[in-house]
Amino acid sequence: MPMNNQERSPLIKLSLISLMLGGLSIGMTEFLMMGVLPDISRSLLISIPEAGHLISIYALGVVIGAPLMVGLAGSHPPKKVLTGLMMMVLVFNGLFSIAPTYGLLLAARFFCGLPHGAFFGMGAVVASRLAAPGREARSVAVMFAGLTVANIIGVPLGTFIGHNFSWRISFGLVTLFALISIICIKIWMPILKPAGGISFKSSLKIFSKTELWLVIGISAIGTGGFFAWISYIAPLMTNISGFSGNMVTVIMVIIGLGMATGNFIGGRLADKFSPLLTTGTLLLGMTAVLLAFIFVSHYKIPTIGMIFLTGAVGFSVIAPMQILIMQIAKGAEMLASSVLQATSNFGNALGAYLGGLPIAAGLGYTSPEYVGAGLAFIGVGFCLLLYWKSRGPGQELNTVKIA
Repeated sequence: MPMNNQERSPLIKLSLISLMLGGLSIGMTEFLMMGVLPDISRSLLISIPEAGHLISIYALGVVIGAPLMVGLAGSHPPKKVLTGLMMMVLVFNGLFSIAPTYGLLLAARFFCGLPHGAFFGMGAVVASRLAAPGREARSVAVMFAGLTVANIIGVPLGTFIGHNFSWRISFGLVTLFALISIICIKIWMPILKPAGGISFKSSLKIFSKTELWLVIGISAIGTGGFFAWISYIAPLMTNISGFSGNMVTVIMVIIGLGMATGNFIGGRLADKFSPLLTTGTLLLGMTAVLLAFIFVSHYKIPTIGMIFLTGAVGFSVIAPMQILIMQIAKGAEMLASSVLQATSNFGNALGAYLGGLPIAAGLGYTSPEYVGAGLAFIGVGFCLLLYWKSRGPGQELNTVKIA
């Protein structure tokens, strides 16, 4: 039985906070690795590129887990599913924090990635269902705010702990946040019926659309430019820009502030202009910013400004891409939302892997920026192909706005 507005308001706010805490846990799981990469490298006696594989394997877990978990979870009550997904985050981050060997760490990171896309996919649907009419987007934004809080507070805190104590304690902290999220979901999340609509099997038909695959290309390759940069930000800052190891914590805060700013700006731009035009323009901007970073990174003060700008441009593309894929996948929004998370994390894996190759070849810590710029520019190419494909009568990708 639906609740009236007076009954709904406090419960909805607390429910959204529980989703935000889940987003915070997952955001720390994903991005904390970038801040403690040198610490893991030293403690395991492996190279920086080898440590970077822990970033890639997590992203591959997201790619595999997103459609798999959505398929398994679609017919179950959202509260039960969200609790189960966060339980996976808790268990496998806990295992990662104590795993003694590199092989076990790789396995734990892979399983940490499995619930990522499904949590955000289902969480977005739940947040919109809980919202009052006309406030759906703001409710969804509260959940995704967990990612920005992770980058402003959680990741810098974990990075500081990793540098000064142990990176294992840092991931123990992630486990604690996951536990808090589970408790809050259990207490605050109302019992909702499974979402109706087409079956999971029928929703798979969206993959027959060429437009969907072009958006996947934008997400999987274009966003890889950002991850080629951020995956190796710690050694870049200490070895090229000349910052101390402890300053990496401050740098991660600046990146987080940039990402939070970019997330807000990207949404506003996608509302004012077409999401496709916004996405292409921002990826072109990402190409230029990464190339400029190569030269600026040798000077501390300009580097600080470029760190903020790169974080902002890199994360501003998320909202426009979300709108694009939801426009294409009518009736299968949950699957599409989780697929977007998966493909973005494929970009994470691709950027981390390809960005590490020139470092391993001895080309220095600025070399991933060339790789990143190339990936972002390929994303621009996919935008142009999608624009060409969507021209003509009945095509709405260049004009439709989602309030």
